[in-house]
Amino acid sequence: MPAKPNRQNKKSTTKTRGKASVPASIGPVEDLESYVKADWWRNIFNANYLRTDGDVVEDPEITAVEIDAFLAMLDAPQDSCILDVCCGQGRHVLELARRGYRNLFGVDRSHYLISRAKNITRQQGHAVTFREGDARKLRFPDDKFDIVYLAGNSFGYFETVEDDIALLKEMRRILRPDGQLLIDFTDGDYLRAHYDPRSWEWIDKNYFVCRERSLSKAGDRLISREVITHTNKGVVADQFYAERLYNEQELTELLETNGFQPSAGQQMVTDSKRNQDLGMMAQRIVMTARSDKAESSRREEPTKARNVTVLLGDHRRADTVKPSGAFDEDDFHTIDELKKALAQIPDYQFSYLDNHDSLIADIQNKADKTDFFLNLCDEGFNNDATKELHIPALLEFLNVDYSGGDPQCLAYCYDKSLVRGIATEMDIPVPAAFSIAPEDVTFISLSLDFPVIVKPNFGDSSVGITTASVCHDVQQLEQALATVRESAGFDQPVLVEQFLTGKDISVGIIGNPPDAYTVLPIIEEDYSGLPEGLPRICGYEAKWDQESIYFKTIKSVQADLPAATVGFLTASCIKLFQRLGCQDYARFDWRLDANNTPRLLEVNPNPGWCWDGHLARMAEFGGMSYAKMLQEILRACDERLVARRGRVRPRRAA
Repeated sequence: MPAKPNRQNKKSTTKTRGKASVPASIGPVEDLESYVKADWWRNIFNANYLRTDGDVVEDPEITAVEIDAFLAMLDAPQDSCILDVCCGQGRHVLELARRGYRNLFGVDRSHYLISRAKNITRQQGHAVTFREGDARKLRFPDDKFDIVYLAGNSFGYFETVEDDIALLKEMRRILRPDGQLLIDFTDGDYLRAHYDPRSWEWIDKNYFVCRERSLSKAGDRLISREVITHTNKGVVADQFYAERLYNEQELTELLETNGFQPSAGQQMVTDSKRNQDLGMMAQRIVMTARSDKAESSRREEPTKARNVTVLLGDHRRADTVKPSGAFDEDDFHTIDELKKALAQIPDYQFSYLDNHDSLIADIQNKADKTDFFLNLCDEGFNNDATKELHIPALLEFLNVDYSGGDPQCLAYCYDKSLVRGIATEMDIPVPAAFSIAPEDVTFISLSLDFPVIVKPNFGDSSVGITTASVCHDVQQLEQALATVRESAGFDQPVLVEQFLTGKDISVGIIGNPPDAYTVLPIIEEDYSGLPEGLPRICGYEAKWDQESIYFKTIKSVQADLPAATVGFLTASCIKLFQRLGCQDYARFDWRLDANNTPRLLEVNPNPGWCWDGHLARMAEFGGMSYAKMLQEILRACDERLVARRGRVRPRRAA
């Protein structure tokens, strides 16, 4: 997490809904502290942060000077394993890479900044590993790093001292014995005496920012408010944040009582070319410390491989979702690619179950020998798509651990109308639509303007969604309704939805919010190869019919979206992931309307895992191989199970 945060306050109002909205200022407030959220740092490091603080955090000369100072205080040979905690857009760790350091890692809670860091890394050809995550729960093994540093005034964000201590203990855990910690923090004594209660400055020709500051009631935190204004757009952010103020003696004592041997600090004064309000960055202290823990006396034991049993659809049975009604050559190739990729993943051993006649007995026989089951049976029990949730229900009944969504999650997301209702309740926009019940022979009036698209209300894999589903008049609508009922069942409801013509986009998440997850690069469907006149949809033909022009021409490409839209999509998908009970990985399908407002179409827990599917394509744009994507899903499941183990199910017997 970088230095000075920005966020839209929860009491702000917006002029538009569901897209990059313009927040209005809440006006004068008497008590700044009452407006600061406990987790203000969670979602607010964004383009505004880089805009307001760019004079410091985007200046390569300042970064180079800071790295010079850090290296002078550290014993840092170029083969050192180094972690930048709260790395932001990676300015410090990327400067180390430019100086020849090779074993580099960065962690930050901001998806926006980590995405920016990854993009810079790819463009400049560096080898730095960046991860999203909470600094109090670092996803690294014990004793991994020679050096861990927390730069750019990122210490003291949390609401309590106990959380600051948790951060110190976590950094000590991952440091090797006698490893080095560097903390760059604001000079609390200086700031108490010199903070400016009110200031304003021009950021550039279009933006200016007004700031208010006060000490907290306890006097231990500086509370800040920023109102960022555009000359034409008006107020674009009204945000509140706070930082705990430590002096050198207080931090020295905190380090000593939590397993470190600190050295004397050095002052650091920031020299900004803009030369205006530097706030928390005006005067800082840099301290180093050694981790005070003994060398391990035990011999390192080889890592014991995790035993994972993979559950798949039954290739012996009919499968009505597939065009031929059965597994074909492409399906067997997909399974072979899966097995080859899983074989590349270290520290795991895999076995496979796909005979559904004996599946219950086979799972029971495997339970004591399996750490967890990798549930890739998206065909459903007995290859019945309506029974996809029966697989995790069976695993729950047998009291064994497994990956992916639980029965409730799969039941929620199988029902499109239900997901629409939940999204609407959460103020997440969806296309206008209405439902036609099985008993409705005709519809009396059409509440939507054409074009519309007709979908089965239940199901996934785009079953029942074809080119004929897009309707431009009542006659086409009646025919599409009859066709969908024939394929989905006359006893099933049908959804008639406004057909959106904007970008067709998908968002993928691997991990488990709120603390350990990765949002993959967003993709969009490229319909430029389709002949004129064909509807721009990624329906059944595009996914299953290899002879279709859709299958042959549609490509998934990295989406070109404004930063504000990406931020809205990311925040919305994380909220949906948690609200619907997704686990380990999920995909969210959206479409932009005529005003470029994203509108949610579907939520897909346990999305397609195949080597050439949408999730794999997103992972590829994020620099992940197919095997690496599967490894991250396994890791997410493992970490989730470890976090809850002891409260739910024990580990298997050795």
